[in-house]
Amino acid sequence: MTTRTLLLRLAAPALALITSATLTACAPDQGAARAALSSARAASATPLAPVTTIADGLDAPWSIAFHGRTALVSERDTARVVEIGERGAVRQVGVIEAVTPMGEGGLLGIAVRNGFLYAYYTANDGNRIERFELTGTPGRLGLGRSSTVLDRLPSASYHNGGRIAFGPDGMLYVTVGDAGDRPAAQDKNTLAGKILRMTPEGKVPPDNPFAGSLVYSFGHRNPQGIAWDSGGALYASEFGQDTWDELNVIRPGGNYGWPEVEGIAGRDGFTDPVQQWPPAEASPSGMAVTNGTIYLANLRGRLLRQIPLDRLSTSTQHLVGRYGRLRDAVVAPDGSLWVLTNNTDGRGTPGPGDDRILRVAIGS
Repeated sequence: MTTRTLLLRLAAPALALITSATLTACAPDQGAARAALSSARAASATPLAPVTTIADGLDAPWSIAFHGRTALVSERDTARVVEIGERGAVRQVGVIEAVTPMGEGGLLGIAVRNGFLYAYYTANDGNRIERFELTGTPGRLGLGRSSTVLDRLPSASYHNGGRIAFGPDGMLYVTVGDAGDRPAAQDKNTLAGKILRMTPEGKVPPDNPFAGSLVYSFGHRNPQGIAWDSGGALYASEFGQDTWDELNVIRPGGNYGWPEVEGIAGRDGFTDPVQQWPPAEASPSGMAVTNGTIYLANLRGRLLRQIPLDRLSTSTQHLVGRYGRLRDAVVAPDGSLWVLTNNTDGRGTPGPGDDRILRVAIGS
């Protein structure tokens, strides 16, 4: 497998061409609050330069997680977990044999905590979360003994959710899609179309919003990204159907509308997104929060969106079309932003070296 490093200098004229404001659009009858969102001015952007390639030759990668300073990456269809070594070397840590790739399902989100790798994946009996002991040292990491955290989550060839991350409270948060069962998203007795919150062992925390339930929020179609700001606020991205993709601020017990509403509706009982985009321009996936800013990877939009926390109704586009579909964005130990491309999953157009990890220098 070959690796290479590519340095791109984004001069001011070029940056002007690839950076543009994205304004939240709303229909005229959606009321004054939503009209205000549609007229919000774009935020000024921190230039994203230089951009370098950390590693290439990945196969349908889905998620990045750090074990100390070592990056681990999940590959959806091969069921491999790989580590990224010095100079971009890609080494297999292990293969999760129980993974059953199908459509959008397979080995999806990963997270690391206290020497364990947590993995969300599609198996024969549904989606599940399993944790593996990480053995060895960087350059020689392996997957040791495993235990099931949660199994029999709804699965399908689409709408699997699949992002997992530990919050600042030490709890494990999980996005679960509706798996094609739309009404289930409104049913708090099912786990479809939900964001879940659990202990690292998969138990229900006593302070969850619904007693005895893992459900943290509901009414989701296919939530894809989750991240927290320095104050502990949780943000999530979500794939819409035909009208609006969403950025949501997640509150305990909140109902985010699907399938009753999509996007900003202004209806009692539902929590509206703080920003929305047509699916053809977005398909927002993994996200990271740093320096007062959300960075959101977009698949169909083929761009990185920058959203200031103090103006959540505005956004700025970067890297538009330059690297194809973007699946994940994470903050690396050195404070830079790592962005994962996703062109080899059957829906993109792979270029030489795809798929790859990009390192983006961002301002403080």
